[in-house]
Amino acid sequence: MHPAVSVIFFTVSSGAGFGLIFLLGLGFPVGEGAGHAFLVSLIGGGLAVAGLLASTFHLGHPERAWRALSQWRSSWLSREGIAAVLTLSLFGLYALVWMLTGARPMLLGLLAALGAAATVFTTAMIYAQLRTVPQWKTPLTPAVYLGFSLSSGWLLASGLGNHAGPEVWGIALVILAWFAKWVWWARAGRARLSDSGSSPETATGLGFIGKVRLLERPHSGENYLTREMVHVIGRKHARILRGLALLLGAAVPVAVLTITALTGAPALLNLLAALSMLAGLLAERWLFFAEAEHAVSLYYGNR
Repeated sequence: MHPAVSVIFFTVSSGAGFGLIFLLGLGFPVGEGAGHAFLVSLIGGGLAVAGLLASTFHLGHPERAWRALSQWRSSWLSREGIAAVLTLSLFGLYALVWMLTGARPMLLGLLAALGAAATVFTTAMIYAQLRTVPQWKTPLTPAVYLGFSLSSGWLLASGLGNHAGPEVWGIALVILAWFAKWVWWARAGRARLSDSGSSPETATGLGFIGKVRLLERPHSGENYLTREMVHVIGRKHARILRGLALLLGAAVPVAVLTITALTGAPALLNLLAALSMLAGLLAERWLFFAEAEHAVSLYYGNR
């Protein structure tokens, strides 16, 4: 699949934003004062909104994005949009009460937290429900999205707070999220289009005559399908990007959290871990799309 920059930024940014909103809704301690409440809420909501806005650039007609909300009965994309709007509305009200009174209403916060988790889940299900992409169609996909959302949100929340708290929780969340991703990678490496019954024979409808091979591409140049659905990445480049994702997304955050825990460094240092993890997730998400094989590629000679 073609790794579109807008979708990569959307999934990483909104994931971190909703992860932060989830923790804030549950009462994660981030300091006192209206100014601090405003800053933390602005970062959480801003990341979520920035990601959602970026996703519209991948649409053929961004001005019609609002129409997707009407297809909630059958479309995970529509459910994601509705969940995001409701969550941001609830969180906006929660943040307003927090800034004006200093209180953090438990019920409103819980609803915002549940909405944030639901939004990330629906985002993951856009990909996990696709039978045409065997690497994505697994319960591990929403598990990975939720794990990265929570761990990156924790790093942001701890870095923005006056006291980071027990860093062991952050280390555990980061390790668990990347363990889930490692299992996802292992499964994706074994997943084949043939596992779902797809083959060049089924793609062309010519299986009744025997094994089919491509004599000539159906198009002399690129088209929408070859640009968006047929993307090839070399194994060497994939290994380099995977190593970069693990270094920035896992090793550096764990090292920073360990230093903070052992030295008593200011919680603000954990923002470095958060930024590093977000950079690593950009590489991870690029691979998520680039290494995926869509069934349409069978029509262009892929076996």
